[in-house]
Amino acid sequence: MPDLTLRPIPVPPGDAGPAARPLAGGGLVFDRVEAVAGRGAGAERAVLALPELAPWAAARGLAEAAQRRLAALTAPRAPLAGLALDWPRLMGIVNVTPDSFSDGGEVFDTGRAVARGLAQREAGADILDVGGESTRPGAEPVPVEEELRRVLPVVRGLAAAGAVVSIDTRRARVMAAALEAGAAIVNDVTALAGDPDSLPLVASAAVPAVLMHMRGEPRTMQQAPHYQDAPLDVHDFLAARVAACVEAGIDPDRLVVDPGIGFGKTVTHNLEILHRVAVCHDLGCAVLVGASRKRFIGVLGRNEPPGERVPGSLAAALAALDRGVQILRVHDVPETAQAVAVWQALTCPDANIHRL
Repeated sequence: MPDLTLRPIPVPPGDAGPAARPLAGGGLVFDRVEAVAGRGAGAERAVLALPELAPWAAARGLAEAAQRRLAALTAPRAPLAGLALDWPRLMGIVNVTPDSFSDGGEVFDTGRAVARGLAQREAGADILDVGGESTRPGAEPVPVEEELRRVLPVVRGLAAAGAVVSIDTRRARVMAAALEAGAAIVNDVTALAGDPDSLPLVASAAVPAVLMHMRGEPRTMQQAPHYQDAPLDVHDFLAARVAACVEAGIDPDRLVVDPGIGFGKTVTHNLEILHRVAVCHDLGCAVLVGASRKRFIGVLGRNEPPGERVPGSLAAALAALDRGVQILRVHDVPETAQAVAVWQALTCPDANIHRL
């Protein structure tokens, strides 16, 4: 269990005080943190200006932990598969499935899936995330041979066209085959814990991996999920998975953490996690958020079907950027790219403008 957790409270550079530090090498800075010492009923919380942090931590025997966490918050993130992370990156979703919650069946064909992926890249996607097994609530597992049949031609086609491809799978066998076919990133909803061969595979392949939090597994994850403190519980799970990956020989610079919006969470849990997602920065990894078209958006609206949740998805995406998230996993790439470009021009006018 972490001895101390620091959640930075980011602000645009022009709004910060003189003690502000850069957040993870991006365009935002922070001059305050929420510090949490311990967990449960005995946890102590305080919102502190940065000059107040050292004496507060020292008084609790946490001076070294505070320095370590603060260093993790400020360190620039390493490039991901050759992509610099000093501005927001978009991961476009390419589901080759008949039953995904939002777009199942739309591109259940190699040619159409490749065409969609390339259109997303043209519209602003930096990474194309190919998945052949739905992980929507209640989804049944897909036989590994069927998953391979679905994804490998799409991975080959996109990689041959020069795209940066991630493989969305929880199976080591699919990971290995997709990497051989040209994928550059592994994206695993089980945080490399669902298959005993996943950790050694990713370590030996020396490729980046996205570690996502999920409570339970897709068939059961929405059955009365419970947390003591959802953002901190998710943070602590991800901290443990990062530690396991490092112990297995995976370079921490190759790890990305994803709080798993919608995976074993209620609407309230999702909102709490998004609101405090910046706590994940103290793990020292890049942070990815995938809130696109998720059910909680419809619940907060008028129960719109997934395809009509674009405005809410954009609101969630921009909220994530306000909290320093580096990667957004999205269905609607052109709309998100435009929103991100305007956000960046207004929020970080002196930073590199990736689009427009």
